[in-house]
Amino acid sequence: MNFQQLRIVRETVRQDFNLTEVANALYTSQPGVSKHIKDLEDELGIEIFVRRGKRLLGLTEPGKELVGVVERVLLDTQNLRRIADQFASRETGHFVVATTHTQARYALPKIIKWFKSDYPKVHLTLLQGSPREIAELVDSGQADVGIATEALDKVPELVSFPFYSWHHAIIVPEGHPLLAAGPISLETLADYPIITYHEGFTGRAHVDKAFADAGIVPDIVLSAIDADVIKTYVNIGLGVGIVASVAYDPEQDRNLHLIPVPELFPANTTRIAVRRGTYLRSYVHAFIEKVCPDLPEDVIKNAIKAQNPSD
Repeated sequence: MNFQQLRIVRETVRQDFNLTEVANALYTSQPGVSKHIKDLEDELGIEIFVRRGKRLLGLTEPGKELVGVVERVLLDTQNLRRIADQFASRETGHFVVATTHTQARYALPKIIKWFKSDYPKVHLTLLQGSPREIAELVDSGQADVGIATEALDKVPELVSFPFYSWHHAIIVPEGHPLLAAGPISLETLADYPIITYHEGFTGRAHVDKAFADAGIVPDIVLSAIDADVIKTYVNIGLGVGIVASVAYDPEQDRNLHLIPVPELFPANTTRIAVRRGTYLRSYVHAFIEKVCPDLPEDVIKNAIKAQNPSD
């Protein structure tokens, strides 16, 4: 039994039992993948995967038990390396943050600037993706932390903490009738074409729910995954924008006006997440504490050590 065999078992599940994709992900050959699986099954005396000919269809009952152990072994191996790195070089390393465009562009710049000032020798990578992709990156160990409004608190393997709460707001170009409309209702807003976030991004579900609860079907003419695209099309007169209030920059968005409407849509909470059971380097703890200053390190450590509630 060796670590490559365990990695192959884990990756086979992640790649939906497609051995070609497993080979590509691990930079090896498909025949090599198949041989490693067969050798491990022979050594253990069990079949790990359900087969139809040469195709793998799923996990056998013992395979389901084994995969959980494989995940823990590989995670603990990764933790051993992190512990060694921590005590060998406390101020150097590689730190990966996965987040959405909105968080990277508007919520994180000051924190990233602080981090690079305090930890200049730590190589920081900022990955951007959808909330679901962010959760997968943290769960797979490809990212140390994830920051998003959606998805992170829905994955049992992750533990997440509140970062900050925010509301949606309306943005319109100069001279738009809504600027002189007084208090704005959902009915008034629905009289105009709307540009907002794509489903699954930046609180879009709260926007949809507010209109649905009011029995209103808005005319959403364009949806995008980030606020900059929304603002571009609002600026050319395509519609009224609904964006995260933090995504409005008075200096850069001088041609647009922000109309706060906290009473129209429910509040949203952006969260920061890490994988359960993961050993975090000191600079990762420092980053989390900067994001969540009221969250002590011992609370973070205890939450990470806590048993997965689904186990």
